[in-house]
Amino acid sequence: MSAPDIPRVEFAIIGGSSTFSLNFPEDLGAPDVQVLAEKLVFPTPYGDSPPLKLFTLGKKKVLTAKMHGWRRGTSRGRASQQLFWVLREAGVKRILAEGGVGSINHLLKPRDILVASDYLDFSMRKDVGLDGEFLLTMRQPVCPVLRDALINAAEKSTPGRGRIFDRGIYAVTDGRHFESPAEIAMLGRLGADIVGQSMCPEVYLAREIGACYGRVDIVTNYAEGVVSEWEHRELADIFYREAHRMGGILLEAMRQIDARQECGCANLRHPTLLKE
Repeated sequence: MSAPDIPRVEFAIIGGSSTFSLNFPEDLGAPDVQVLAEKLVFPTPYGDSPPLKLFTLGKKKVLTAKMHGWRRGTSRGRASQQLFWVLREAGVKRILAEGGVGSINHLLKPRDILVASDYLDFSMRKDVGLDGEFLLTMRQPVCPVLRDALINAAEKSTPGRGRIFDRGIYAVTDGRHFESPAEIAMLGRLGADIVGQSMCPEVYLAREIGACYGRVDIVTNYAEGVVSEWEHRELADIFYREAHRMGGILLEAMRQIDARQECGCANLRHPTLLKE
């Protein structure tokens, strides 16, 4: 498929580990969801895109892709470039993302939900961009409108089922391995609450294409050296048992938002001063 074949869509959901076990969104059985197309792969300047699915949620058209467990032979950074190139061509203005994270803050425990408000980037993917035509201002990395929608959706979708935190700092590392106890101790001293591998470069690429970005994460384990050693059995249990919960939060948040960008996110990119 070529760029003209990419559907015009204003909303997108980037799937991570917390909904990876689902056939999202069909498995949720939402009556206002209708899948229009799936296994959509588009050529991009960075290689073929990840497979995407196009569905409607009420009157909204939404593109979604599974990004955790990226394709063999394709790095996470390159897969992100492919995906966000497609989202830019589609005209996406609002992006929701999700994932599973480790707890650095001792107050957080497995199955808690956190809607990140900022990040620390310790990945090696900082140079992952598209055309490099913009100077990106990151003073408001997460859209306040999307944050509010995700918080409201989490409170509405899961009353009395685990704790919900409406702010926190997401530390980004490369993986696929988990971090060492010394790395976690360092990140904690720097103010990080959770650790994961997805928020960057997604937050940069969303800003580059002029889209709003918000994400919701579920704590799947204590990070190394925090409270107690994590168990693979509990990690797997959360991976499978909490997927419907997280998918429901995404759909409910998507119902609450529209394509208007009165939040100011789209104004936080500027023409680059470094031109050849």
